[in-house]
Amino acid sequence: MNIIMNNKIIENDRNITQEDIQKEFEAVQRAVKDPAEFQVLYDRYFAAIFNYIFRKIDDEEITADITSQTFWKALKNLKKYKFRGVPFSAWLYRIASNEVNRHYQQTKKRVIFSFDAQEFENLIEQNVEEEHEFDIDFIIKQMRQMSESDIVALELRYFESKNFAEIAFILDITESNAKMRTYRAIDKLRKLLERREA
Repeated sequence: MNIIMNNKIIENDRNITQEDIQKEFEAVQRAVKDPAEFQVLYDRYFAAIFNYIFRKIDDEEITADITSQTFWKALKNLKKYKFRGVPFSAWLYRIASNEVNRHYQQTKKRVIFSFDAQEFENLIEQNVEEEHEFDIDFIIKQMRQMSESDIVALELRYFESKNFAEIAFILDITESNAKMRTYRAIDKLRKLLERREA
């Protein structure tokens, strides 16, 4: 596993209301009848899915291929989509995760997590009570001691701004397990950062 710093390629809109979620489901139902209607969902989530995959691949060309594959599989399997009260993007994230895992299984390369410096700062500010001057290299070094599942939980919660219901859906676990996994990951990170030598 490798953790690196990177800049976002595409900005995405992370805000979605319950009303938006319902309208989105209606868009899914229209797209089942007329695949051309899928364009609305593609346009809304392309940037978010591209960034999510890019964080895990750190190669723009491969990311573009996997993003295309993700949306193609979503469109192909749209009739199987079941509304669970979370944004449609949760289903796209689940498909994208599977595609990324498939990529790493086929290539036998080390898994990459790349994050933006500002996102790291936000994570630390929200979860480390004492004020310390942590440099990014130190945080990355500490995070390398964490498990991949811990980092995925932090990534979805703090870098992708997903709520626990969405995390549960993406990881195919219960909402209480999503909370527990995330809080455990935060606790592990906090303890690792507290080991910093003065």
